[in-house]
Amino acid sequence: MLKFFAVLLLTAVVAGCSGPAENAAPVEQSARTPRLALSYDGGVLVLDAKTLKPAGDVPLDGFLRLNSAADGRHVLVSQAGGFAVLDLGAWTDDHGDHGHHYTDTPRSTGMRFSGAEPGHAVAHDDKLTLFFDGTGAVDIVDPHALLAGKAEVASHFAVPAHHGVAVARGDGSVVVSRGDEHARTGLEIRDAAGRPIAINDDCPGLHGEAAAADGVLTFGCQNGILIVRGNTIQKTASADPYGRIGNQAGSAESAVVLGDYKTEAGAKLERPQRFTFTDTQTGRITVVPLDASYSFRSLDRGPRGEAVILGTDGALHIFDAKTARRIAHIGVIAPWHEPDDWHEPMPNLHVQDGVAYVSDPQTRRLVAVDLAGGAAVAETTLERAVIEMTGVRG
Repeated sequence: MLKFFAVLLLTAVVAGCSGPAENAAPVEQSARTPRLALSYDGGVLVLDAKTLKPAGDVPLDGFLRLNSAADGRHVLVSQAGGFAVLDLGAWTDDHGDHGHHYTDTPRSTGMRFSGAEPGHAVAHDDKLTLFFDGTGAVDIVDPHALLAGKAEVASHFAVPAHHGVAVARGDGSVVVSRGDEHARTGLEIRDAAGRPIAINDDCPGLHGEAAAADGVLTFGCQNGILIVRGNTIQKTASADPYGRIGNQAGSAESAVVLGDYKTEAGAKLERPQRFTFTDTQTGRITVVPLDASYSFRSLDRGPRGEAVILGTDGALHIFDAKTARRIAHIGVIAPWHEPDDWHEPMPNLHVQDGVAYVSDPQTRRLVAVDLAGGAAVAETTLERAVIEMTGVRG
């Protein structure tokens, strides 16, 4: 376990706080103020990412999933009927050679992207791509418009309804999943005019996406992974007949993508003890054993592209993605068990600015661990169990 005597832990009990006064003017700060968003049953809690002190609590109805808006300030909240835009109340006005940093009260902006069954929201190449499973609608959004207070859809198209994903790219092309209400089969690339220019239907059960170095994209299959480089779609098969890589974590600092790995085709819930590294340059998949299980909320990347996995042993397992060698093992929370229902709170991992944030719904603890030093730098106790977690740089 962490040697808490080696660091000064900042502990606070986070109650149902409201933060600063609702009508307070923005306050200029001397540096960026990164913040965290933590969803719970009934709202989103906002914390200062350095101190873990409360900055605000925004009541929202429903089962809330969180997605980065990639603009340093906003988070997209998946609700019934669309994506709501939440302002975490920390941002920087960039003036080229310098910036001005501000904080304000976190709030729901009233901006919304409406659609049936909001699914994946992907930030890539300075664009946001929203996929609505209920209709197959795809909305492409300029995140800079959100900073101007505008919920504008730059372009829109639709495919047959399915649990899908789309990624808009800087050249105007879009990579979008193929499927219908019965099955997901693969990918297609559409040019800026919407014309298909590449198709691959060798990806049963396509799920999850990640971006690696040089803008390369990956998409998981039940029998391997698809690698998209430019307008080429490459399939790499798993070593097992059923070798599902359904959740991935990429890094702009690495050509290697971290993925989960499941081999029980009929399992309602598999608790895997192996994971994958996919080298997007060679197409090679490396299956790596782990002396613990993990969940889909257990995978992230460090600032240098290292792979970070939160195991059910309560530890952070850190791997060099190039060599697949474990380089650190840091105990953080007590051992845990993935719930049968994925909607139930379970430990979460979120890495931001070189710090790994780990939530424990059983004890309501939130622990911040400096990945470079391997020590806890802050801790707090929450009043509610966390469902999902993300953050902004401010």
